[in-house]
Amino acid sequence: MLRLNLTRVGFLMGVSLLLAAIIYFFAANWSGLDRADKILASAGIMVLFYGASAFFAKLKIMLGHHSFLSAILLVGGCVSFGAAVALLNQVYNSHADTYELFFVWSVPALLLSFITRFNPFYVLSYILVHVTLWQYFFPNAMYIARTDNELWLIGCLFALINLILFLLTQGKLLHSAPIRFVSFIVFHIALLVLSNSTQFEQFGPWMNIVCLAAIAAGFYYFIRVRLDKLMLTLNALAASAFAVFKFLELLSEHASTAFFVYGLLFVALLLGANFFFFRFLNRLGLGEASEEEQPADHAGEERHSAVVGHIVSTIVTVIGVLIGSISLVGLVLVSSSQVEPQHVLLVISFLFVLPMLLLPRLNPAIRYTVLTMGYAAGMIAIGWMDTAPLTLLFLVVTIAGWFKLHGRAQHLFLYSLINLNIAILLFQLFEYTQHASSFIVLIMAVLNAVFFASHYLLGDSAMKQHLRECGLLFTLLLLFWLTFMEDIFPGSYELFNLLNFLVVTVLAFLFVRKGQSLEAAASLVFWFIFIGFKYYDLFWTLLHKSITLALLGMIVIAATYLFAYRTRASVPENTDAYNRMLHKHPIWLIIVIVLQLGYIGYHAASSEILLSGGTPVKLAIEPLDPRSLLQGDYVRLNYTISSPPSQAVKELEAHDGSKRVKAVLMEDADGVYQFSRLYKQGESLNPKEIIINGIYNGWDGIYYGIETYFVPEGTGTETERNAKFAYVRVGKSGDSLLERLSKD
Repeated sequence: MLRLNLTRVGFLMGVSLLLAAIIYFFAANWSGLDRADKILASAGIMVLFYGASAFFAKLKIMLGHHSFLSAILLVGGCVSFGAAVALLNQVYNSHADTYELFFVWSVPALLLSFITRFNPFYVLSYILVHVTLWQYFFPNAMYIARTDNELWLIGCLFALINLILFLLTQGKLLHSAPIRFVSFIVFHIALLVLSNSTQFEQFGPWMNIVCLAAIAAGFYYFIRVRLDKLMLTLNALAASAFAVFKFLELLSEHASTAFFVYGLLFVALLLGANFFFFRFLNRLGLGEASEEEQPADHAGEERHSAVVGHIVSTIVTVIGVLIGSISLVGLVLVSSSQVEPQHVLLVISFLFVLPMLLLPRLNPAIRYTVLTMGYAAGMIAIGWMDTAPLTLLFLVVTIAGWFKLHGRAQHLFLYSLINLNIAILLFQLFEYTQHASSFIVLIMAVLNAVFFASHYLLGDSAMKQHLRECGLLFTLLLLFWLTFMEDIFPGSYELFNLLNFLVVTVLAFLFVRKGQSLEAAASLVFWFIFIGFKYYDLFWTLLHKSITLALLGMIVIAATYLFAYRTRASVPENTDAYNRMLHKHPIWLIIVIVLQLGYIGYHAASSEILLSGGTPVKLAIEPLDPRSLLQGDYVRLNYTISSPPSQAVKELEAHDGSKRVKAVLMEDADGVYQFSRLYKQGESLNPKEIIINGIYNGWDGIYYGIETYFVPEGTGTETERNAKFAYVRVGKSGDSLLERLSKD
């Protein structure tokens, strides 16, 4: 099984590199290929992925490896279809990242989800559907004014969709743990946003009741109906977020000395009530009887109560920490007049931290709340005062907290504070040094690597495990950070990028081999983040990065396959879920693939017909220069016809929100088409007039779907400087395609 996991990680990395290479290549918009070549290449790559998936699904040797490789190649085929659709929009200059792109992409992803029941397809579908809705309501390519009521309804739609998905997964009608967790989190985030009474004056107060009802229902269900510690924890976080969000909402309206005092009193009452409540619960125990002497059902109830108690204590602690810290800092800042507030904060910090470190038997909720408030005040103070000796002193106090406290969350919090404290100290020491930021990140990366390695010197203990986890997390984070820093010495930027890629790749395989799942997952997450973020990096052009990633992907897949062949590890057919998934509905898989190819052909054919038969129209433009993740560099165009005259604006204002409209354009004496009027159904046009379809943004402009012109990487500035006119083809129905830009 260990060898099987190693090969699966290798195959996953290799296929991911190939997909990244494909996206980078098409986004580069290489001028060496014409329209037909690009479209054929994208369709061919998609067919290649699906064909390779079918090929490996048929192989009977090394079943566990081949079926897994086949499954991820099937996902790769769906991703390559999305790249092909993005390329079609790039070739024909459709809107960048338009909702139609993600909608078309989501259809086969959803179909493949239902056919295969494979989690990657569920996750891909979830992302694409949500991006589709977001781009529909809030498109990147245009600004559409939304009323508060419309925003509230949009938020309700997102909340409802995620509630339905959660209920489906909870009821086992949809078997996907990732969707279950994500939909639950997004549902509560949507409710929290909708409860903002400042933004939604009419519905906000009522949504507070809905939020509280949802949180209460979650506690009841996950405690009384189906005990689930993880979901209880998420529900507790939702409750904490609601309480803090409401506190900040009140703070924005009632900030004053009295308000902060009331905030601290509230925290004190909360912690006191928490202490006496659990003390009361403990007195309701079963006396001196051991668990073995207790009835089985009673012992179960005791364990049940312990879980609930832990969750409640977590909520109280989180709420107390956040509200107490905000109130404490706010009170000092508002009321300090004779004494500098940073000095007051530092004194308060020591008064809070030192007693709590020396009194370990206090109620944990009270102790951790006061400690965290003290550390927060201290970090603000030393950052404000900018004095190295005081920073060093506070670092010693923070390190003492690491040894005095216990628990993964506590150690992660203090380890983060130690790193922040060291960073502040280094900035104070290197303040006037050239490339100070780069040196500091490098030093901290080395320090954390040393911290991570030092865990081997400790015996078997929770502290050793926590040091390993925290050291690894910050080492990976700082190594990744280094890949964005300026050169410390010639070539250091390239070296750090290469070092990060090699180190994270080796660590991922190493942790998988050792069976350390948490560390392996962290390494893989940073590996994928690195691949994704390098898209925006100017280290190389997209074309060069595409070639490099493709070669790396093929090398990784070949090396992994060789390893798999030599070890001959496999999974019996009757236990291989991937093999069963791929052979379950082959006809439906073929139909979905054919539909994807059909869409590519239809889109290309209809666009070519419009380009060849549409009326040529010349328009004046004002270009900008952004970038699309999937489609590369483009010039965003604003036309003179996009801003209609006042009379037309009055007519447009009668439209409710975003509405499709038809505009009449008239050719002027210079051959440039100008906005004439809004088209009324049935009216006749003169020979120099045409109709063009558009969308009213609900504010003051019209978008025609020709506002995006894709250019080869790095040429956007030149295009922006030289282009003055756009040449557009407009069909008889009013649909339009942007053909080219020109300076005359």
